[in-house]
Amino acid sequence: MAVSRHISPLNPNSSRPSFKTTTTGTTTTKIHLSNLDKLLLKHSPPKQDQNPIIPNKEPPPNHHEKTPYLLHALNLPSLFPFIRKPAPSDEMSPRSLTHLQRLLSDSSRPSPKNSIASRWHMYHGQSDWYGLLDPLDENLRRELIRYGDFVQTAYHAFHSMPKSPSKNRQMILPDRSYRATRSLYATSSLTLPEWAHRPGTPEWLTQRTSWIGYVAVCDSEREIARMGRRDITIVLRGTATCHEWFENLRASLTNLEEEEGEESQEGNNTSHVPKVASGFLSLYKSATEEAKSLSSSVIDEVKRLMEVYKGEELSITVVGHSLGAALALLVADEITACAPHVPPVAVVSFGGPKVGNKAFNERLKNRGVKVLRVVNEGDVITRVPGIGIEIPRRNRAREGYEHVGVELRVDSRVSPCLRSDAGLACSHDLEAYLHLVDGFTGTGQPFRSNASRSIVRLLRHQRTSVKEVYVNRALALGVNPTAAALSRAESFGCVPSPSYR
Repeated sequence: MAVSRHISPLNPNSSRPSFKTTTTGTTTTKIHLSNLDKLLLKHSPPKQDQNPIIPNKEPPPNHHEKTPYLLHALNLPSLFPFIRKPAPSDEMSPRSLTHLQRLLSDSSRPSPKNSIASRWHMYHGQSDWYGLLDPLDENLRRELIRYGDFVQTAYHAFHSMPKSPSKNRQMILPDRSYRATRSLYATSSLTLPEWAHRPGTPEWLTQRTSWIGYVAVCDSEREIARMGRRDITIVLRGTATCHEWFENLRASLTNLEEEEGEESQEGNNTSHVPKVASGFLSLYKSATEEAKSLSSSVIDEVKRLMEVYKGEELSITVVGHSLGAALALLVADEITACAPHVPPVAVVSFGGPKVGNKAFNERLKNRGVKVLRVVNEGDVITRVPGIGIEIPRRNRAREGYEHVGVELRVDSRVSPCLRSDAGLACSHDLEAYLHLVDGFTGTGQPFRSNASRSIVRLLRHQRTSVKEVYVNRALALGVNPTAAALSRAESFGCVPSPSYR
């Protein structure tokens, strides 16, 4: 039977061949799969040729190879990576159809769960993550991404029901080994100006008290055995409401000891007094008749869980993004002094600003708080606040803002998916952070070739910062980058942060 003259859009150069063949399912599969890959590789179709010749680019069969020649004849190496070992350029190239399909899938493909029971103290920062950051240890990568997804859950829970009381707020965590035990609220001490209450402004955007996170605990015996302890996690989202934005701008340093009812032991020498940003402290300590302060809520719940699981091996991890990263340091500082025997406390922060002065940082170190800051090279939030103008120049080295802990620095420019000129919003976005952590191997090293985190979230919420080739191929594969509806996987907390509003 002669082949039809119809020109397939997957093979624009095809015309009536000069031979006859028997149409089979195998031949059809070969043509369409082969030319699908060719279509995705082309920026624009070539000029029509009157007498085209479609060469067979496949190498001659090698009878010594284990791979059946039929698979080579079907031109399926791009769909079945086990057929051939990809070249280094193919592994990270967006032109690899298999790699693209995997990255554009909503399905989760986490790194293997290895047992860390014998070394859990190391992964929790006992030695400041020495030897685990550069190159990045695969087990630590998984832990960081899991904690980051917990923060994504907080963003999603807030933006889904910003006015919902805690008793009505149901959360399904991305890691089912953990269970949320308490909702957390933050209250601002500020009164907004009249212009902030414009008609049509959502009430939740201007309310003083807002849901900001939750406390969760690992209650899976299998996961506890893998991790070597039961983990209590405090999760805090970033800025969302007008009050929170205004509090962010209050960058003057406040004496932390005076706020705690303590007297400074240094007399007039204030350079050794722990101080923190007044806006962050306001959100942490303020309360109303209807809502406890964030400080009281966290401490009460941590004490309760410590009593419930008394006698077990415990750890406390405080994780946050942006504003949540700043509040995480205040939480960790207070937790260490809330009881005689407190489990090891670690902070994992994404895109966190500076919080306090050198004396505050030294107090955290002396109290045994371990801090791991994940920082994107292009994220300006990690560089603020600067040196306060109210501080005399001679005292700025001691009293100015200073970061605490160790740093894991990633860079958007290394990603094969993000544009080199990705905007400031993308550089600070939590999903971009998790994408970069998933691909980070080491300083000066290329993006991880087997990175498994889906980029669908980046496409949907950071569309302008994703390379056009990924957007076009997503459309070709039936993925709508501008889809407003969240997938089932994303409804479990894997949604972007500030960009999702």
